[in-house]
Amino acid sequence: QVQLVESGGGLVQAGGSLRLSCAASGDIFSISAMGWYRQAPGKQRELVAAIISNGSTNYADSLKGRFTISRDNAKNTVYLQMNSLKPEDTAVYNCNALVVTPQYRYLEVWGQGTLVTVSS
Repeated sequence: QVQLVESGGGLVQAGGSLRLSCAASGDIFSISAMGWYRQAPGKQRELVAAIISNGSTNYADSLKGRFTISRDNAKNTVYLQMNSLKPEDTAVYNCNALVVTPQYRYLEVWGQGTLVTVSS
């Protein structure tokens, strides 16, 4: 069993910043990749950013320059720093991880989601 626990969502005014955290726990040997997705009301879920174990990152083109993903491998935690937030960033943000178990199996795990609301 592997769990992802997210925190840091909330209500912020346009132009403000938020930092999301996602901590993985459980039967973990290593984590290959961690990332953030979001789903706004009435829209499909989309990738926000991802980071692999060597630190390489990938961002949605529309978010480059405003959002920064980072991870602390020792804590099995990924962060998403969101700056210059816009009302269109309002969404449920979900953490995702590709975990390698002690049995060397790959598991894709999702967090429960955290709501980010940006007011105009």
